[in-house]
Amino acid sequence: MLNIDNVCYSYKNSDRNVLKSVSANFEGGKLQAIVGPSGSGKTTLLSIMAGLDRPKSGNVTIDGDDLATMDLDKYRRERISMIFQAFQLFPLLTVIENVCYPMELNGVKRKDAQVHASKLLESVGIDEGKHKRYPANLSGGEQQRIAIARSLSSDAKIILADEPTGNLDRENGEAVIGILKKLAHEDGYCVVIVTHNLDIAGMSDVVFRMSDGELVK
Repeated sequence: MLNIDNVCYSYKNSDRNVLKSVSANFEGGKLQAIVGPSGSGKTTLLSIMAGLDRPKSGNVTIDGDDLATMDLDKYRRERISMIFQAFQLFPLLTVIENVCYPMELNGVKRKDAQVHASKLLESVGIDEGKHKRYPANLSGGEQQRIAIARSLSSDAKIILADEPTGNLDRENGEAVIGILKKLAHEDGYCVVIVTHNLDIAGMSDVVFRMSDGELVK
């Protein structure tokens, strides 16, 4: 579980709170969406949950551990994974090298990482014939599936996805959400999606609405 308790945030040299006493629980086994207009604070909240920013006040805890007392680099390597709208794959690494990278960063031997990466890629529908290609030679839908496989490679049980279908057509977008929903329901992942797409929100188990820095379930 990822818990947000009374979190406020404001930018430097600004008195305006971007987040206003935000509280929420994000649970394992569920696909959870945060919706709201641009500028409402969705991405800022996601950045705080990911440990990329610290709140002005309030607490963020993961399974009872307070992020304020944690090594945030280690937290991002081992306990949470992120998926982005623009995929953020390394262009000069092959598909399988992209998925191996987080494992090797955590000390897994390359041979073992490659075996696990192959299984992860297969689980999201990327066949072996594409493992040695570079991301630019694949479709957007395929690149996002690879990004999901990479997010699973660290064994982190919390996945934070920032507009994961924003660069995809409807069919590929629904396929990606289907994969994320399966990870939540069948494997117990805590999946949190920030999205403008109300159709995607409609496929989620829980929907939070962000408006002017305030969050409502």
